[in-house]
Amino acid sequence: MLARPAGGVPEVIDTTTSLDEVAHLLASGTGPVAVDAERASGIRYGDRAFLIQLKRTDSGIVLIDPEALPDLRQVDAALSGVEWILHAATQDLPCLADRGMTPSALFDTELAARLLGAERFGLAALVGNELGVRLAKEHSYVDWSKRPLPLDWLNYAALDVEVLIELRESLARQLRETGKDEFARQEFEHLLGFQRRVHAEPWRRISGLGTVKSRRALARARQLWLDRDAAASSRDIAPTRLLRDRLLVALTDPKVRTIDDIYRLPGGKELSGRAAANVLHSLQRADALPDSELPPRRQPQPKTGPRADREVAKARSEKMRAAVGAVADELEMPHDVLLTPRIVKSLASERTVGDVTDVEAYLAANSARPWQIERTAEVLAEAAHAAGNATS
Repeated sequence: MLARPAGGVPEVIDTTTSLDEVAHLLASGTGPVAVDAERASGIRYGDRAFLIQLKRTDSGIVLIDPEALPDLRQVDAALSGVEWILHAATQDLPCLADRGMTPSALFDTELAARLLGAERFGLAALVGNELGVRLAKEHSYVDWSKRPLPLDWLNYAALDVEVLIELRESLARQLRETGKDEFARQEFEHLLGFQRRVHAEPWRRISGLGTVKSRRALARARQLWLDRDAAASSRDIAPTRLLRDRLLVALTDPKVRTIDDIYRLPGGKELSGRAAANVLHSLQRADALPDSELPPRRQPQPKTGPRADREVAKARSEKMRAAVGAVADELEMPHDVLLTPRIVKSLASERTVGDVTDVEAYLAANSARPWQIERTAEVLAEAAHAAGNATS
């Protein structure tokens, strides 16, 4: 059980003077740097970092308060050219970039473990399996926006980077031994360009919205989401803490027209009088819209070229998924690591799939990496043609 970092828990850096010192300290370190960030998702609005942890050989652990020091380009400059070690990099890269920190090279321990076929790839599980160490992980879902942060929380956060360098070395060795180091190199290089996905109509991601069928009810959902998001942003609070998705969906019922109707819904009594009044105002705004301004039942999709018949696409998709799965099994890695299901489904829906060269070009245009293309293009082309023969 690793209950405390070997060097203890350092003081949190929250002044420009101390930031200057740790920037020089990190720049003077050697080897890669372990990086992690703690957010307050579900508590605060957005996904920003409230604590950033770093560790580099000869530099020790550094804890930085990005609320007090929102511009961390100085730290980024100190680590220029240094490989960053992150676990589940896509979770932290956006909030680090918001503070001015972007890696020039990285190693993702979660992705490395998945390439190696690990069944359990959470940080604690990997550290236990690879290093024989059990991390104290009792503060996973606390409010990291709290100030001052309790010492036991800081201890937990420091442990996230304490053995990340050793974990990276263990996984890198196995990648070399299994011939997957080039796969990993391409994947990590691809991750450097990762950005948050921007949704054209984010309100359509409301949990449970699929049960809402009429355009008028969808207009209610949209207005509730927009007003909730604006209020959450102004108050710096997670939107679902103001109005839960389940209640929001229930409010789309056209029979809900008064404060009493709101309070009769499951969860409705959780709303204060003012909150219920705001909800009612949102519903009235949506109900006042003319039919021409109601949202369509489905989100408009970008125009595409001619598509295959539905039955043909389905037959292709089944055979293509099976073909990719067989290759993934041979490589001892999850199917979605070899090639994302989205790409396979999209290719299967094309009017024509073409030969291996055509498939290679399609995969490359959809951001597949060279190692993925090399191992899947031929089997995808063969599977598509076999499905076409079977349905013709």
